[in-house]
Amino acid sequence: MQHLRLGDSGLQVSRLCLGTMTFGLQVGERDSVAIMDRAADGGITFLDVADGYPLGGDLSTVGRTEEIVGRWLTGKRSDYIVATKCYMPMGKNHWDRGNSRRHIMDSIDASLRRLNTDFVDLYQLHFDDPSVPLDETLQALDDVVRAGKVRYVGCSNFLAYRLATAIGRSDLRNFVRFVSIQPRYNLIFREFERELFPLCEQEGIGVIPYNPIAGGLLSGKHDRNKAPDQGTRFTLGTAGKMYQDRYWNENVFDTVDELTKLADEAGVALPTLAVAWTLRNPVITSPIIGASKVEQLDATLAAVDYRIDDDLYEQLNIVTAPYRRGDAPR
Repeated sequence: MQHLRLGDSGLQVSRLCLGTMTFGLQVGERDSVAIMDRAADGGITFLDVADGYPLGGDLSTVGRTEEIVGRWLTGKRSDYIVATKCYMPMGKNHWDRGNSRRHIMDSIDASLRRLNTDFVDLYQLHFDDPSVPLDETLQALDDVVRAGKVRYVGCSNFLAYRLATAIGRSDLRNFVRFVSIQPRYNLIFREFERELFPLCEQEGIGVIPYNPIAGGLLSGKHDRNKAPDQGTRFTLGTAGKMYQDRYWNENVFDTVDELTKLADEAGVALPTLAVAWTLRNPVITSPIIGASKVEQLDATLAAVDYRIDDDLYEQLNIVTAPYRRGDAPR
Protein backbone atom coordinates (compact mmCIF):
# COMPACT_ATOMS: atom_id res chain seq x y z
CA MET A 1 0.00 0.00 0.00
CA GLN A 2 1.35 3.39 -0.99
CA HIS A 3 1.30 6.32 1.43
CA LEU A 4 1.07 9.97 0.40
CA ARG A 5 1.21 13.33 2.13
CA LEU A 6 -2.23 14.75 2.82
CA GLY A 7 -2.19 17.95 0.81
CA ASP A 8 0.71 20.20 1.75
CA SER A 9 0.77 18.85 5.30
CA GLY A 10 3.39 16.48 6.64
CA LEU A 11 0.78 13.82 7.47
CA GLN A 12 1.25 10.57 5.57
CA VAL A 13 -1.91 8.58 4.82
CA SER A 14 -2.51 5.32 3.00
CA ARG A 15 -3.61 5.56 -0.64
CA LEU A 16 -7.00 4.18 0.36
CA CYS A 17 -9.01 5.17 3.42
CA LEU A 18 -11.47 2.87 5.17
CA GLY A 19 -14.87 4.44 5.70
CA THR A 20 -16.79 3.18 8.72
CA MET A 21 -20.24 4.73 8.40
CA THR A 22 -21.93 1.33 8.02
CA PHE A 23 -20.61 0.14 11.41
CA GLY A 24 -23.24 -0.16 14.10
CA LEU A 25 -26.44 -0.25 12.04
CA GLN A 26 -26.04 -1.76 8.58
CA VAL A 27 -23.16 -3.87 9.93
CA GLY A 28 -22.90 -5.36 13.41
CA GLU A 29 -19.77 -5.09 15.52
CA ARG A 30 -18.47 -8.57 14.73
CA ASP A 31 -18.58 -7.94 10.98
CA SER A 32 -17.25 -4.40 11.48
CA VAL A 33 -14.19 -5.86 13.20
CA ALA A 34 -13.72 -8.33 10.35
CA ILE A 35 -13.89 -5.49 7.82
CA MET A 36 -11.29 -3.45 9.73
CA ASP A 37 -9.05 -6.50 10.05
CA ARG A 38 -9.26 -7.13 6.28
CA ALA A 39 -8.54 -3.48 5.49
CA ALA A 40 -5.53 -3.55 7.80
CA ASP A 41 -4.28 -6.75 6.15
CA GLY A 42 -4.59 -4.91 2.82
CA GLY A 43 -2.34 -2.12 4.06
CA ILE A 44 -4.91 0.53 4.96
CA THR A 45 -3.76 2.66 7.90
CA PHE A 46 -6.23 5.55 7.45
CA LEU A 47 -9.66 5.30 9.11
CA ASP A 48 -12.50 7.78 8.61
CA VAL A 49 -15.25 8.07 11.24
CA ALA A 50 -17.81 10.68 12.33
CA ASP A 51 -19.55 11.30 15.62
CA GLY A 52 -22.96 11.17 13.91
CA TYR A 53 -22.40 7.69 12.46
CA PRO A 54 -23.74 5.08 11.81
CA LEU A 55 -25.33 6.22 8.58
CA GLY A 56 -29.09 5.96 8.61
CA GLY A 57 -29.41 6.13 12.37
CA ASP A 58 -30.94 8.64 14.74
CA LEU A 59 -30.16 10.17 18.13
CA SER A 60 -30.32 6.74 19.72
CA THR A 61 -27.42 5.47 17.58
CA VAL A 62 -25.08 8.46 17.25
CA GLY A 63 -21.58 7.74 18.49
CA ARG A 64 -21.93 3.99 18.07
CA THR A 65 -19.48 3.81 15.16
CA GLU A 66 -16.79 5.68 17.06
CA GLU A 67 -17.24 3.29 19.97
CA ILE A 68 -16.78 0.25 17.72
CA VAL A 69 -13.69 1.72 16.10
CA GLY A 70 -12.33 2.77 19.51
CA ARG A 71 -12.59 -0.77 20.86
CA TRP A 72 -10.86 -2.15 17.76
CA LEU A 73 -8.03 0.40 18.12
CA THR A 74 -7.23 -0.64 21.68
CA GLY A 75 -3.55 -1.53 21.90
CA LYS A 76 -2.73 -0.44 18.35
CA ARG A 77 -3.71 3.23 18.20
CA SER A 78 -0.21 4.29 17.17
CA ASP A 79 -0.45 2.19 13.99
CA TYR A 80 -3.34 4.16 12.48
CA ILE A 81 -4.28 7.62 11.27
CA VAL A 82 -7.73 8.32 12.69
CA ALA A 83 -10.04 10.96 11.24
CA THR A 84 -13.41 11.91 12.68
CA LYS A 85 -15.94 14.69 12.13
CA CYS A 86 -18.39 16.95 13.92
CA TYR A 87 -21.54 18.87 12.92
CA MET A 88 -24.35 16.31 13.02
CA PRO A 89 -27.05 16.47 15.73
CA MET A 90 -25.80 14.66 18.81
CA GLY A 91 -28.57 15.53 21.27
CA LYS A 92 -31.97 17.14 21.63
CA ASN A 93 -30.72 20.66 22.45
CA HIS A 94 -30.42 23.33 19.78
CA TRP A 95 -26.69 23.71 20.52
CA ASP A 96 -25.99 19.96 20.13
CA ARG A 97 -25.26 20.35 16.42
CA GLY A 98 -23.48 22.55 13.88
CA ASN A 99 -20.14 24.31 13.91
CA SER A 100 -20.45 26.62 16.89
CA ARG A 101 -17.61 26.86 19.39
CA ARG A 102 -19.85 25.22 21.99
CA HIS A 103 -20.60 22.21 19.80
CA ILE A 104 -17.04 21.75 18.55
CA MET A 105 -15.63 21.80 22.09
CA ASP A 106 -18.28 19.36 23.31
CA SER A 107 -17.89 17.11 20.28
CA ILE A 108 -14.13 16.66 20.30
CA ASP A 109 -14.12 15.60 23.95
CA ALA A 110 -16.95 13.15 23.37
CA SER A 111 -15.26 11.70 20.28
CA LEU A 112 -12.00 11.22 22.16
CA ARG A 113 -13.83 9.27 24.87
CA ARG A 114 -15.62 7.05 22.37
CA LEU A 115 -12.50 6.46 20.28
CA ASN A 116 -10.49 5.66 23.41
CA THR A 117 -7.68 7.99 22.40
CA ASP A 118 -5.99 11.20 23.56
CA PHE A 119 -6.08 12.82 20.12
CA VAL A 120 -7.39 12.45 16.59
CA ASP A 121 -5.07 12.91 13.65
CA LEU A 122 -7.60 14.71 11.45
CA TYR A 123 -10.68 16.56 12.74
CA GLN A 124 -13.18 17.61 10.08
CA LEU A 125 -16.28 19.75 9.82
CA HIS A 126 -18.83 17.31 8.40
CA PHE A 127 -20.83 20.08 6.70
CA ASP A 128 -20.67 23.82 6.30
CA ASP A 129 -22.74 25.80 8.83
CA PRO A 130 -23.60 29.25 7.44
CA SER A 131 -25.51 30.08 10.65
CA VAL A 132 -22.23 30.35 12.59
CA PRO A 133 -19.58 33.01 11.87
CA LEU A 134 -16.74 31.27 10.07
CA ASP A 135 -14.16 32.95 12.30
CA GLU A 136 -15.82 31.45 15.38
CA THR A 137 -15.59 27.97 13.88
CA LEU A 138 -11.98 28.40 12.75
CA GLN A 139 -10.95 29.82 16.14
CA ALA A 140 -12.45 26.78 17.88
CA LEU A 141 -10.57 24.41 15.56
CA ASP A 142 -7.37 26.34 16.18
CA ASP A 143 -7.91 25.99 19.92
CA VAL A 144 -8.43 22.21 19.84
CA VAL A 145 -5.21 21.86 17.86
CA ARG A 146 -3.31 24.04 20.33
CA ALA A 147 -4.78 21.98 23.17
CA GLY A 148 -3.23 18.83 21.66
CA LYS A 149 -6.58 17.11 21.07
CA VAL A 150 -6.27 17.34 17.27
CA ARG A 151 -3.25 17.22 14.97
CA TYR A 152 -4.75 18.52 11.69
CA VAL A 153 -8.11 19.92 10.59
CA GLY A 154 -10.16 19.53 7.44
CA CYS A 155 -13.70 19.84 6.12
CA SER A 156 -16.28 17.86 4.20
CA ASN A 157 -19.08 18.87 1.83
CA PHE A 158 -17.88 22.48 1.46
CA LEU A 159 -18.48 24.30 -1.80
CA ALA A 160 -15.43 25.82 -3.47
CA TYR A 161 -16.25 29.40 -2.50
CA ARG A 162 -16.67 28.48 1.17
CA LEU A 163 -13.42 26.52 1.23
CA ALA A 164 -11.65 29.48 -0.38
CA THR A 165 -13.19 31.82 2.19
CA ALA A 166 -12.12 29.55 5.07
CA ILE A 167 -8.54 29.38 3.74
CA GLY A 168 -8.44 33.15 3.41
CA ARG A 169 -9.77 33.75 6.93
CA SER A 170 -7.35 31.22 8.41
CA ASP A 171 -4.41 32.89 6.69
CA LEU A 172 -5.55 36.36 7.73
CA ARG A 173 -6.18 35.45 11.38
CA ASN A 174 -3.26 33.01 11.65
CA PHE A 175 -5.60 30.15 12.50
CA VAL A 176 -4.77 26.52 11.75
CA ARG A 177 -5.51 25.84 8.08
CA PHE A 178 -7.60 23.09 6.50
CA VAL A 179 -5.32 20.41 5.06
CA SER A 180 -8.07 18.36 3.41
CA ILE A 181 -11.61 18.18 2.13
CA GLN A 182 -14.03 15.26 1.70
CA PRO A 183 -16.28 15.73 -1.34
CA ARG A 184 -18.58 13.23 -3.00
CA TYR A 185 -16.86 12.04 -6.16
CA ASN A 186 -17.24 9.14 -8.56
CA LEU A 187 -17.81 8.33 -12.22
CA ILE A 188 -21.44 9.46 -12.02
CA PHE A 189 -20.83 12.57 -9.90
CA ARG A 190 -17.97 14.68 -11.26
CA GLU A 191 -19.15 18.28 -10.81
CA PHE A 192 -16.40 19.20 -8.33
CA GLU A 193 -13.77 18.77 -11.05
CA ARG A 194 -14.77 22.19 -12.37
CA GLU A 195 -14.06 24.52 -9.42
CA LEU A 196 -13.32 22.68 -6.16
CA PHE A 197 -10.51 20.47 -7.42
CA PRO A 198 -8.54 23.28 -9.13
CA LEU A 199 -8.77 25.23 -5.87
CA CYS A 200 -7.47 22.24 -3.91
CA GLU A 201 -4.57 21.79 -6.32
CA GLN A 202 -3.66 25.46 -6.09
CA GLU A 203 -3.90 25.66 -2.30
CA GLY A 204 -2.39 22.29 -1.42
CA ILE A 205 -5.59 20.78 -0.01
CA GLY A 206 -5.73 16.99 0.10
CA VAL A 207 -8.87 15.42 -1.39
CA ILE A 208 -10.41 12.41 0.35
CA PRO A 209 -13.43 11.58 -1.81
CA TYR A 210 -16.35 9.54 -0.50
CA ASN A 211 -18.82 7.41 -2.47
CA PRO A 212 -16.23 6.28 -5.09
CA ILE A 213 -18.57 3.43 -6.07
CA ALA A 214 -21.73 5.53 -5.61
CA GLY A 215 -23.06 3.77 -2.55
CA GLY A 216 -22.73 0.42 -4.29
CA LEU A 217 -24.46 1.34 -7.56
CA LEU A 218 -21.10 1.09 -9.35
CA SER A 219 -20.86 -2.52 -8.24
CA GLY A 220 -23.28 -3.31 -11.04
CA LYS A 221 -25.30 -5.57 -8.74
CA HIS A 222 -28.51 -3.52 -8.61
CA ASP A 223 -31.50 -4.16 -10.89
CA ARG A 224 -33.36 -1.11 -12.17
CA ASN A 225 -36.51 -3.20 -12.61
CA LYS A 226 -36.73 -4.06 -8.92
CA ALA A 227 -36.98 -2.07 -5.74
CA PRO A 228 -33.64 -1.65 -3.95
CA ASP A 229 -32.68 -4.68 -1.90
CA GLN A 230 -33.22 -4.46 1.83
CA GLY A 231 -30.05 -4.02 3.81
CA THR A 232 -28.30 -1.95 1.13
CA ARG A 233 -27.41 1.75 1.26
CA PHE A 234 -30.55 2.48 -0.77
CA THR A 235 -32.91 1.27 1.95
CA LEU A 236 -30.89 2.06 5.06
CA GLY A 237 -32.88 3.87 7.73
CA THR A 238 -32.96 7.64 7.36
CA ALA A 239 -30.33 7.52 4.57
CA GLY A 240 -32.12 5.32 2.04
CA LYS A 241 -34.10 8.08 0.35
CA MET A 242 -31.02 10.31 0.11
CA TYR A 243 -29.13 7.60 -1.77
CA GLN A 244 -32.05 6.86 -4.04
CA ASP A 245 -32.35 10.55 -4.87
CA ARG A 246 -28.64 10.69 -5.66
CA TYR A 247 -28.32 7.70 -7.92
CA TRP A 248 -31.46 5.62 -8.46
CA ASN A 249 -32.74 6.77 -11.86
CA GLU A 250 -32.91 5.42 -15.40
CA ASN A 251 -30.14 7.60 -16.84
CA VAL A 252 -27.68 6.53 -14.15
CA PHE A 253 -28.56 2.88 -14.74
CA ASP A 254 -27.94 3.40 -18.47
CA THR A 255 -24.51 4.81 -17.67
CA VAL A 256 -23.75 1.92 -15.30
CA ASP A 257 -24.61 -0.50 -18.12
CA GLU A 258 -22.07 1.24 -20.36
CA LEU A 259 -19.44 1.23 -17.63
CA THR A 260 -20.07 -2.45 -16.90
CA LYS A 261 -19.46 -3.24 -20.56
CA LEU A 262 -16.16 -1.35 -20.51
CA ALA A 263 -15.11 -3.15 -17.32
CA ASP A 264 -15.99 -6.54 -18.80
CA GLU A 265 -14.00 -5.76 -21.96
CA ALA A 266 -11.02 -4.78 -19.81
CA GLY A 267 -11.38 -7.92 -17.68
CA VAL A 268 -11.70 -6.02 -14.42
CA ALA A 269 -14.43 -5.77 -11.78
CA LEU A 270 -16.44 -2.56 -12.04
CA PRO A 271 -15.75 -1.48 -8.41
CA THR A 272 -12.02 -1.91 -9.04
CA LEU A 273 -12.28 0.19 -12.19
CA ALA A 274 -14.37 2.87 -10.47
CA VAL A 275 -11.93 3.35 -7.58
CA ALA A 276 -8.90 3.17 -9.89
CA TRP A 277 -10.46 5.93 -11.98
CA THR A 278 -10.62 8.22 -8.94
CA LEU A 279 -7.00 7.39 -8.11
CA ARG A 280 -5.95 8.41 -11.63
CA ASN A 281 -6.89 12.04 -10.86
CA PRO A 282 -3.72 13.69 -9.48
CA VAL A 283 -5.66 15.87 -7.04
CA ILE A 284 -7.01 12.81 -5.19
CA THR A 285 -5.11 11.68 -2.12
CA SER A 286 -7.08 8.79 -0.65
CA PRO A 287 -10.56 7.63 -1.74
CA ILE A 288 -12.77 6.36 1.07
CA ILE A 289 -13.83 2.77 0.51
CA GLY A 290 -16.41 1.01 2.64
CA ALA A 291 -18.20 -2.29 2.88
CA SER A 292 -21.14 -4.03 4.45
CA LYS A 293 -19.49 -7.44 3.93
CA VAL A 294 -15.81 -8.19 4.29
CA GLU A 295 -15.53 -9.82 0.85
CA GLN A 296 -16.63 -6.55 -0.79
CA LEU A 297 -13.25 -5.05 0.08
CA ASP A 298 -11.38 -7.35 -2.28
CA ALA A 299 -12.42 -5.47 -5.42
CA THR A 300 -11.81 -1.99 -4.03
CA LEU A 301 -8.47 -2.87 -2.45
CA ALA A 302 -7.38 -4.19 -5.85
CA ALA A 303 -7.75 -0.69 -7.30
CA VAL A 304 -4.40 0.40 -5.83
CA ASP A 305 -2.53 -2.01 -8.11
CA TYR A 306 -4.74 -1.65 -11.19
CA ARG A 307 -3.54 0.75 -13.87
CA ILE A 308 -6.10 2.14 -16.31
CA ASP A 309 -4.57 2.55 -19.76
CA ASP A 310 -5.02 5.86 -21.56
CA ASP A 311 -7.58 4.57 -24.07
CA LEU A 312 -9.84 3.12 -21.39
CA TYR A 313 -9.46 6.24 -19.25
CA GLU A 314 -10.57 8.38 -22.19
CA GLN A 315 -13.58 6.13 -22.82
CA LEU A 316 -14.62 6.35 -19.15
CA ASN A 317 -14.38 10.12 -19.26
CA ILE A 318 -16.40 10.35 -22.46
CA VAL A 319 -19.18 8.12 -21.12
CA THR A 320 -19.44 10.11 -17.89
CA ALA A 321 -18.80 13.61 -19.29
CA PRO A 322 -22.37 14.83 -18.56
CA TYR A 323 -21.80 14.15 -14.87
CA ARG A 324 -18.86 16.53 -14.93
CA ARG A 325 -20.78 19.40 -16.46
CA GLY A 326 -23.62 19.05 -14.02
CA ASP A 327 -26.17 18.65 -16.82
CA ALA A 328 -26.60 14.88 -16.72
CA PRO A 329 -30.28 14.05 -17.31
CA ARG A 330 -32.15 13.08 -14.17
